[in-house]
Amino acid sequence: MTTPQPSTVDKIIPAASFKTAHTGASAKSDELGMRPMQARAYEKRGEQYLLIKSPPASGKSRALMFVALDKLTNQGVRQAIICVPERSIGASFGSEPLSKYGFYADWVVAPQWNLCNTPGADDPKVAKSKVKAVGEFLTSDAKVLVCTHATFRFAFDELGVEAFDNRLVAIDEFHHVSADAGNRLGAQLAQMIGRDKAHIVAMTGSYFRGDAIPVLAPEDETKFETVTYTYYEQLNGYEHLKVLDIGYSFYTGPYTEKISALLDPTVKTIVHIPSVNSKESLKDKHREAEDIMNHLGDWQGVDPETGFHLIRTAAGQVIKVADLVDDDAAKRDRVVSALKSPKGRDDRDFVDVIIALGMAKEGFDWIWCEHALTVGYRSSLTEIIQIIGRATRDAPGKTRARFTNLIAEPAADDPLVIDAINDYLKAIAASLLMEQVLAPRFDFTPKDAGPKPGFDYGEEGYKEGELNVGVNAQGQMHFEIKGLKLPTSIEATRICREDLNEVIASFVQDKAALERGMFDPEVVPEELTQLKMGKIIREKYPELTEEDQEAVRQHAVAAMTLTQQAKAAISGAGVDGDLKANTAFIDGVRKFALSVTDLDIDLIDRVNPFSATYAVLAKAMDEKTLLQVQAVINAKKDKLTYDDARALAERALEFKRERGRLPSLTSQDAWERKMAEGVAFLQRHAAKATTDG
Repeated sequence: MTTPQPSTVDKIIPAASFKTAHTGASAKSDELGMRPMQARAYEKRGEQYLLIKSPPASGKSRALMFVALDKLTNQGVRQAIICVPERSIGASFGSEPLSKYGFYADWVVAPQWNLCNTPGADDPKVAKSKVKAVGEFLTSDAKVLVCTHATFRFAFDELGVEAFDNRLVAIDEFHHVSADAGNRLGAQLAQMIGRDKAHIVAMTGSYFRGDAIPVLAPEDETKFETVTYTYYEQLNGYEHLKVLDIGYSFYTGPYTEKISALLDPTVKTIVHIPSVNSKESLKDKHREAEDIMNHLGDWQGVDPETGFHLIRTAAGQVIKVADLVDDDAAKRDRVVSALKSPKGRDDRDFVDVIIALGMAKEGFDWIWCEHALTVGYRSSLTEIIQIIGRATRDAPGKTRARFTNLIAEPAADDPLVIDAINDYLKAIAASLLMEQVLAPRFDFTPKDAGPKPGFDYGEEGYKEGELNVGVNAQGQMHFEIKGLKLPTSIEATRICREDLNEVIASFVQDKAALERGMFDPEVVPEELTQLKMGKIIREKYPELTEEDQEAVRQHAVAAMTLTQQAKAAISGAGVDGDLKANTAFIDGVRKFALSVTDLDIDLIDRVNPFSATYAVLAKAMDEKTLLQVQAVINAKKDKLTYDDARALAERALEFKRERGRLPSLTSQDAWERKMAEGVAFLQRHAAKATTDG
């Protein structure tokens, strides 16, 4: 008798599981009614340009209210204009009785100045009244206006940059902006910064866009004061949610035949079906939504009040399913209105499953969601983090949340296997990045720099001359690393303090680096951590000196490596499910750090950040598919380029300064041989140029 093989859909790679410290701090308010993130932003209220990086559900909208009210009341700012990406998010900035909770003023938005509630599309040809309303607001005595990004763009085009002088412009979901010349909101923002007469508050749950275009030009970004509140702090401070799981699951055949293995009718779930233009789509979104409902149980009818479908499950329970895929505007608007009602927030059993296509992502607030199930890979890492944020609201009785991305597994004989493998690589990149996002912030210093105030260095405390790892109440970790370069400029210091996730995002999205790290058995770790990471930083921050670029590279590699090794240490130790997250992670980091005689940059550069992920991938995929993936990657292996050879030669000069000789082509050390290959390549190139000349 043969043992049945597990369904492909049960294979999940690579998974990150985050166990929260369960402190309740995220929900605790101070005497002004501010939660921790909001108080942190309020401390910076005097800044003209403020960038708030904070995860979904951390209270960015209310943080903006506190800052805006201070600017209007105490800083002489005339008016505040709040810009949101879509009309549904405008509700987050409605009137709030802040004085009821201790603040000195209330947030009031008059109905006529919340343009997100005004009927009509955000198109000047269709709804010129919205653009006209912005102009009327600017000449009125009213204080606050809420509109969409689109309405603001059209109004800016018509009224000009001068119209916003001495006013606060707040941009929610700031990652929609980019420094690309074709991004109108980005260009308008650059004009306001250049004129320097408006105040700007930018808010986002993830600052990286998922493409290669920066959100702000470097010279503009330096003008912003940054407030960062991490996922680590947010989740650790929850009162109810204890565990967040993130995984990627793979299927063959139509996804609707496999999705039942991941759908649990007793778990509050948002299902995002694939875009009709994606290869995962079955090209009939209505049929796909119906098939998902059929997997849940037998259709019993429609609730006349909410428009929710009523489904009787195999267990005999009747669950309510909200269909946001339906093209019938009247039906969909009734469902959307029901979901936005107070009952939807207060009653856990108001709805059980939501099926969506382009909706229910950023800004969508259903606190009871326990599972975000997304079919088809999302090309933007920002979108993935936004979708995960739908499940990470804290709610009574909700102890576990998870995100699952269901992706088509490449068949070895599939002519589109390369496209499918690209999806694999993107999924791995997203998972690696999420592990980093869920880690605490790191503060790196050279060896024996001394203890930092407020940090706990373990039972024996800080010991000079030994390896020290400290942690503070906010979950920030202090590491001493031998040979670490420190940044010298203000901008490089800011990058090392605030933007390591953006650097790591660029690295893990580099397909060449990902392919080499995952599938090339001959890859030398230093080639990834020194050449590839170095190239990305030079391109991302060309204005930095070489010394500062190297300092940023070392900090980014250290942060990524420590996160990966901590996860491996936790997994290897078989961490108890009830162990607090900060204890588990810190113990994992300390185990890795203390397993070596000293922690230095050479050691960190010698760790391949993708190796552990490959081991998980190898366990999840059958041998035939894994070999096909490797064959495709190896067939297009990068050859040494002139730029790579130059970078290797520069490392070879450092090697010579340290050891008094050039690297050898016959060395037993693979990285030394690689550097020697770079020198030899340049020598051949120079000789050929002389001969040709």
